[in-house]
Amino acid sequence: MERSIILNDAQIKHKIKRIAYQIYEENVTESEIVLAGINGNGFVFTHKIAEALSKISPLKVHLCEVFIDKKNPIGEVTTSLEKDEYQDKSLVLIDDVLNSGTTLIYGIKHFLEVPLKQFKTAVLVNRNHKKYPVKADFKGISLSTSLREHIDVVFKNDVATVYLN
Repeated sequence: MERSIILNDAQIKHKIKRIAYQIYEENVTESEIVLAGINGNGFVFTHKIAEALSKISPLKVHLCEVFIDKKNPIGEVTTSLEKDEYQDKSLVLIDDVLNSGTTLIYGIKHFLEVPLKQFKTAVLVNRNHKKYPVKADFKGISLSTSLREHIDVVFKNDVATVYLN
């Protein structure tokens, strides 16, 4: 199967910086924010957004890893932060790719159990194949792909690449 590069490292860095600016614009009146990344590539992407955000804003960034079994997302969702650490704060739930929306919708469900000041979502790649009514408030790129095609986001040795298989 042929593998095509959709985004190279420089393009991804640009997308990360743009998403960081968008998050800051939405939270300019806040003093702190929680960036909650889906375990795996979502959390790696979250770290990169946090680094970019710290360079452009005075926001105090709290990182939160969200543990979801992507093969069984209906199971228990846990986080690296206690609920009182993100309660009444602005929170952005982040993943690398929005495919069907299953992972994000169960992540959203988890955070709806606690009152938040504001809740947004961010993804690097939005595939437009949603099974659930979830959208990305901040996205690097939107792709209309076939259901047989697969998107791979690779973060390796500080170099990021998005492939279409």
